[in-house]
Amino acid sequence: MSRKKIKVLFVIPSLRAGGAERVMSYVSQNLNPNLFDTTLLVIGHRKDTSYTLDRTNVVFLKKNRVLFSFLPIFFFLKKHQPHIVISAIGHVNALMGLESIFFRRIIFVGREVNVISVLSKIQPSKKWYAFLNLTKHTYKLLDIILCQSRDMADDMRINFDVPLEKIRIVNNPISDEFYPKEEYPINLVPKFVTVGSLVERKGHKRILNALLNYDGAYEYMIIGNGSMADEILDYAAEKGMKENITHIPFTKNVADYLKKADVFLQGSFVEGFPNALLESCATGTPVIAFKAKGGINEIVENGINGYIVENEMEFTDKLSLLLSKKLNPKQVSFTVFQKFSSSKILKQYETLFLEALQQ
Repeated sequence: MSRKKIKVLFVIPSLRAGGAERVMSYVSQNLNPNLFDTTLLVIGHRKDTSYTLDRTNVVFLKKNRVLFSFLPIFFFLKKHQPHIVISAIGHVNALMGLESIFFRRIIFVGREVNVISVLSKIQPSKKWYAFLNLTKHTYKLLDIILCQSRDMADDMRINFDVPLEKIRIVNNPISDEFYPKEEYPINLVPKFVTVGSLVERKGHKRILNALLNYDGAYEYMIIGNGSMADEILDYAAEKGMKENITHIPFTKNVADYLKKADVFLQGSFVEGFPNALLESCATGTPVIAFKAKGGINEIVENGINGYIVENEMEFTDKLSLLLSKKLNPKQVSFTVFQKFSSSKILKQYETLFLEALQQ
């Protein structure tokens, strides 16, 4: 193994904009090229690509559904024989668990992206096979379950019977475009920003409810799209907040919007390890987040780079407090770079892969 590069295959459903897609594509391109030969296997289509990929081999299976990719992946594995396969997102991990039955010499790593037991209560799966509880059965076939946060690791162990020896924790890295702004922004009125899918679990409505109690002018940018977009924007209009809100369905310049904001607002009921929250702190913009499972407490340091709050009233109080404190952007940024810099997290991935092959 020391004379040859370690072949690592990354498997994801698509390259559409999303946290899992972003992290997997980033890691696949930035592992030590002297040690690793990486390939990114995308089940979907090239036309859906939202990320630039120029430092890894990318293969598109051109399948509309993960369910249709079992045989193409099977034959790809048989032909290329990677040393390690790492997949992300529940239904893809379940599929790779089944694939692992036929490839005993390959190390299979499933990267979980959510605290599933909490998510299933907030946003129940509409998949026809949800009742089968594939996670509990197929994850046991994988060699390693890679979790993004301690909350997720506890969930896998307690609620899905994943043996402790199979669980590893590696947080998400801060990617290269997120770095601290030079100074606190000078805005005529405070600017708030939220980045994330407009779906139930992200809790946009409770942010809006909190802002109803905010005493003062403000501008609020909501970046992202999703099945609840119209409902959320209609709700804002109904509450008389339409003039304060700008909706940006998609942008490749998230870092610029984060830097211009005074505070990042997060309403999520559950997370995996919130990339946008992390990236906001990386740019020096402090955050306010509702208390929820999924790594938020590993990122936010109360009074240092933001606050974690219990309810809408506390959300509004801490928002006013943050605006008055005007935290130093460089200090806010330091709190996350010391723990989640790309160099540190990439090293953890490399160590994980090297140790897996020695077992």
